[in-house]
Amino acid sequence: SHPAMSIPNTSETEISTFYLVGIPGMEFANIWISIPICLIYIVAILGNCTILFFIKAEPSLLEPMYYFLSMLALSDLGLSLSSLPTMLRIFLFSASEVSPNACFAQEFFIHEFSAMESSVLLIMSFDRFVAIYNPLRYTTILTMARVTQIGVAFSLKNVLLILPFPFTLKRLRYCKKKLLSHSYCLHQDVMKLACSNNKVNVIYGLFVALTGIVDITLIFLSYLLILKAVLNIASQKERLKVLNTCVSHICAVLIFYVPVFSLTIIYRFAKHSSVLLRILMADIFLLVPPLMNPIVYCMKSQQIRNLLLERLCLKQS
Repeated sequence: SHPAMSIPNTSETEISTFYLVGIPGMEFANIWISIPICLIYIVAILGNCTILFFIKAEPSLLEPMYYFLSMLALSDLGLSLSSLPTMLRIFLFSASEVSPNACFAQEFFIHEFSAMESSVLLIMSFDRFVAIYNPLRYTTILTMARVTQIGVAFSLKNVLLILPFPFTLKRLRYCKKKLLSHSYCLHQDVMKLACSNNKVNVIYGLFVALTGIVDITLIFLSYLLILKAVLNIASQKERLKVLNTCVSHICAVLIFYVPVFSLTIIYRFAKHSSVLLRILMADIFLLVPPLMNPIVYCMKSQQIRNLLLERLCLKQS
């Protein structure tokens, strides 16, 4: 009877609020830190909405490549909007508390849109491979219907992949620790607060991480095949021209994966590294891809750049 007696006591002390962290030791400067963060969000949201608007409004952009770019813009918008509520609450209002359910919902959306971004980058590398390896059959291979099917299939895969996260977190008990290590909720961060057995979460979290590793491996393989195809092109000028079509995608891959892998390495192997470094890397992972992708694509894609300049000139005249 003794263990049964102890159950009500632990459930009484179950935590009803988690606390998020801004930048430790910099709380006094929260309002100043909020200025660049707000600017980043504004530019990221405007940039991705601009890309979506152009692709929808402009008939010349009705190509598979631009449909995949609109999927990337949607993933970026999702990432920005998922982290925005808690980030702004912390830095603008110094309000760091969050209810467990709100936290589980946020970590679902953050992981969901991260997984989607990873998938879209993989689809885009396949798109580049088809365009370079078989340019004459490009439009017959990647038809409108097929592009839609690919988009829906990957979206479903990612929803099903990430859906167990909030439910497996909800079944854990939280009774002692309540301080998270970022300005937003992440699965691996929340599960560490549990005082009940979180083995299922650890194993499933590793499985999800492995799917990300599969994505980056397939992207790498598609680039090896692209390089092989490019080296078969006789003239140097043509080679550079073909490779140039991949530059913006390579940038997007680096912008997304470098912070992800840096963060993973810091968590796994550099456990005693500075807390500030970890927090900055985690914030870069969420803030930088949605900010940089539209900038990179607007600079590198001549069609989008021309449209942007046309619109600006029309407004000025």
